[in-house]
Amino acid sequence: MTLLRDFNVRLRDLAGHRGRNVRETSFEAAAIAFAEDWPPLDQTTVDVAVIVCEQASGQERCFRIDLAASWVAPCNPAPGEIDP
Repeated sequence: MTLLRDFNVRLRDLAGHRGRNVRETSFEAAAIAFAEDWPPLDQTTVDVAVIVCEQASGQERCFRIDLAASWVAPCNPAPGEIDP
């Protein structure tokens, strides 16, 4: 059984955006869930950056999401960094 974790996901480039809480299995899954469910991110939005914060640890990761091409990638991956 995969454990769900609590995350807060917010837009990186929108000052004052508080984000939304999501429960997912990984940082990447939380970023995708945010993009799929947040109404302002629609067909006209192409590329966004989000900050995903794991609530239990406070660890944050940045992801770029291209909605048109349906891909997610780290903003600036650290060498050897993996998502547990």
